[in-house]
Amino acid sequence: MASQDTIAAAIESGRKKAEEILASRSAALERRAASLAANTKTLALRVHIAAPAAAESVATLQTAGFLAAAGDSWFDYPFHDVLKILEDDYGYNVESTAHKGDPIEKMAYHGGQIDGFARKLEKIKAHGAIPKAVLLSGGGDDVAGNEFGMLLNNAFSPIAGLDKEVVDGVLNERIIAAYASMLASITASCEKYFSKKLPILVHGYDYPVPDGRGFLGGWPFPGPWLDPGFREKNFGDLAPRVRMMKDLMDQFNEMVASLSGHPGLDHVHYVDLRKTLSNNLVNDDYKAWWANELHPSDQGFHAVTKKFAAALEALP
Repeated sequence: MASQDTIAAAIESGRKKAEEILASRSAALERRAASLAANTKTLALRVHIAAPAAAESVATLQTAGFLAAAGDSWFDYPFHDVLKILEDDYGYNVESTAHKGDPIEKMAYHGGQIDGFARKLEKIKAHGAIPKAVLLSGGGDDVAGNEFGMLLNNAFSPIAGLDKEVVDGVLNERIIAAYASMLASITASCEKYFSKKLPILVHGYDYPVPDGRGFLGGWPFPGPWLDPGFREKNFGDLAPRVRMMKDLMDQFNEMVASLSGHPGLDHVHYVDLRKTLSNNLVNDDYKAWWANELHPSDQGFHAVTKKFAAALEALP
């Protein structure tokens, strides 16, 4: 597990990254204000809303609260994902910068999602609202795909299975540091716009079934993401693959859950999604819950989102 010093350094790095981006945003907002002030007459808008339309707009504006989000494909998936369901089924307004395929290291260190997140907070503030919470999803793309095979020892090796040292290094050094940095950037952004820390919900993943199914429909993330690594290391049978993925996801969840225990991250809340979806191979039961190796089905996303909704409801 990463030391307290490592996490503290990651938090400091994240705050500095946010400060750079927020300084850029402040300059941009000043330019915007100057432009509007210089063009008041040409930019003036007259809005006439008929009575029926006005009544409809009031209903449209009703909300369970605003949420801000950053993350990966669990928050940015075609037709149904956690955020879409929170909007449609639970009444939240969600401003998100999540992008499918983004590893948590890219989110934390490349700055694109942090910049986008700051812009989303500006939009929420323009509504006169404060987000009820921030949601962050990440880490799956740091271990899946081309990176996955390195986590495995060959099936014919006397030490077959997950490579304990490699897994520990990836999860409890690299990914946890990136998570801490990203959380610090999000926190600094919230403090900038709302003068306080906001609750941040993070989550691990449920137990996937590495059966070689990818995304059907020609989306930019076709998959499979796990099967090639298992085949490379000579794990052909599905049952041992499922056991290894359960072990890996348990370790991943323990890492994410530990974040709130670090100084400066006491506003971070972990949502445990394990055992929400089936990984039962009997009669292919799991296929009703998993659309492919990494993503829930429509039914699965609804079950997962129910856990998020409960966590949001439990916030003070």
